[in-house]
Amino acid sequence: MRSSVSILFLSILMLTVTVSCKKTTKTETKAVDTYVADNYTKKEVDIEMRDGVKLHTTIYSPKDTSKAYPIIMQRTPYSSRPYGEGNFKTKIGPNEHLMKEGNIIVYQDVRGRWLSEGHYENMRAYIPNKTSDGQVDESSDTYDTIEWLVNNVENNNGNVGVWGISYPGFYATYATVDAHPALKAASPQASIGDFFFDDFHHNGAYLLSYFRATSLFGTPRPNGDQPIDTAWYTLPELPTEDQYQFFLDAGPLKNLDYFFEYETADTPTMRPEGVTDDFFWNELKEHPNYDAMWQSRGLIQHLKNVKSSVATMVVGGWFDAEDLYGPLETYKNIEKYNEGNYNTMVFGPWDHGAWARTKQRNTVGNYYFGDSISLFFQKEIETKFFNHFLKGEGDMDSGLPEAYVFDTGRKEWKKYDAWPPENATKQTMYLSEDQELTSERKGTTGIQFISNVRKPVPYSEDVKTVFTPRKYMTDDQRFAARRSDVLVFETDVMEEDLTLAGDILAKLKVATTGTAADWIVKVIDVHPADAETNEEMQDHLKMSNYHLMVRSEVLRGRFRNSFSDPEPFTPNKKTDVNIKLQDVFHTIKKGHKLQIQVQSTWFPLIDLNPQTYVENIFKADESDFKTQTHTVFTDSNIEFTVLK
Repeated sequence: MRSSVSILFLSILMLTVTVSCKKTTKTETKAVDTYVADNYTKKEVDIEMRDGVKLHTTIYSPKDTSKAYPIIMQRTPYSSRPYGEGNFKTKIGPNEHLMKEGNIIVYQDVRGRWLSEGHYENMRAYIPNKTSDGQVDESSDTYDTIEWLVNNVENNNGNVGVWGISYPGFYATYATVDAHPALKAASPQASIGDFFFDDFHHNGAYLLSYFRATSLFGTPRPNGDQPIDTAWYTLPELPTEDQYQFFLDAGPLKNLDYFFEYETADTPTMRPEGVTDDFFWNELKEHPNYDAMWQSRGLIQHLKNVKSSVATMVVGGWFDAEDLYGPLETYKNIEKYNEGNYNTMVFGPWDHGAWARTKQRNTVGNYYFGDSISLFFQKEIETKFFNHFLKGEGDMDSGLPEAYVFDTGRKEWKKYDAWPPENATKQTMYLSEDQELTSERKGTTGIQFISNVRKPVPYSEDVKTVFTPRKYMTDDQRFAARRSDVLVFETDVMEEDLTLAGDILAKLKVATTGTAADWIVKVIDVHPADAETNEEMQDHLKMSNYHLMVRSEVLRGRFRNSFSDPEPFTPNKKTDVNIKLQDVFHTIKKGHKLQIQVQSTWFPLIDLNPQTYVENIFKADESDFKTQTHTVFTDSNIEFTVLK
């Protein structure tokens, strides 16, 4: 009896302790970071532009007013929230160091977005040689904003810097064109350069994987385009986690129009057939080629006269799925046309914007690159850049190199006086028979594969629906290598390191039984069998024999000779298709193998090509989609930029 009572008592005691522990766990709350509120004052103003439109601007100024500070500004279409002078961001500025050292940090809603007046234009076109105050663009808006800030914000030292990641990076680049004299430093980061080559297109192929992001840019503001402090757009919700199957079952792109018809039963809208309420979706549909609309909105071609008074530091990630073209072309064009400017580049082992995060372990998808890489960038590179030009001497000797680049194969930083490095050279390798990648051409045999539009090659083996893709940039490509519609070409095991350092040009010789085709080339680092698996790896994978995708690119074949004037293939005719792959800095180490994969579908990263020529794929019918047989000839080659 006593034993039973003791057991009962102990059971009740243990239950009480367990419940008590659970309660304690539930009541734990994360402390709110009040550093910004404790050390900064916040002011919100509406700054009038030259045409009378007012742009909503938030200014964080250090409470310590005993000295003057630079102004560091970000202009954004994504909102300068939280709104209300009593509501503070928990982090401000490019990084924690610049926040805690003391700077005047400014955020502005760009024209036509959130609480700013005016009408929004997606990638607003630059207007050179303006002749009236009615001619405005992002350059003039930035100029007018800086003019107001340096004359009205107390305790500023007269020096201004701008930064931004992704779309804000586009505005940071824009600031360097017709720049205000007070603008001393600009850091475009993952900057969009041209929406026909960044984000929504790659070399003319529509990136279906960005479908859900469309409404973010194309939904009109309500109430006659009036300023609004809450989100007025909604992202399309797919009814499944299997986006591959969803888009395959949906069929032609025109079947997706209903996602962008925004009116309700109470507020119907009359529209022409085929036109939706989303102006960006309409633009994508009506402008499938690189026509005057896209050309006018590209910013890369307007970087020929960046003022020498503005120092630029372009930042990007080697595995940025969204904006890799933009930052590379921004750096290269400023460098090419503005001799004598301070213009540098920083590229690390990051996906989109990862350099601004504070994670200790730096990975992209499954692949681990090392510890504290982003933290190093923030403290030793980004902070030094802004401090030198906004608080320091501001001369050409910043202490930073021309190119601060991370070798993603050796997993280490390198410094160079030029990019590509001066000792880089070209090396050609051929797509030979028997799955070989060889230094010499071994003939002109044709290797065929069937491209089935009902069974396209997936871009990832993951089953999930994404807002925008990221992880696939370092995905293991074994799943693709084992498909019959993916051609594989591979070197022997490397006897010494091979460092790829610069752009890559795939010079394909191809043919197709149809009149249209896409061509995708992937550069892959095949790891040895004894490679150790890192903790971030998905459970079903191992690093042993991991096929790391180092670089990949697509060319919509109709644009092989011109992005503005597409043309069909002649069936069964051998045809040149040249594909420029963006720069890499990656060492294929001794004991690894270099592999090339060639395929014609990449779904649903890009939309399906009908493989029969139509004027506009956005308007193609189900009957236009045909399975075809493609041929890649063995005089095709890949031209690498390598370090000797």
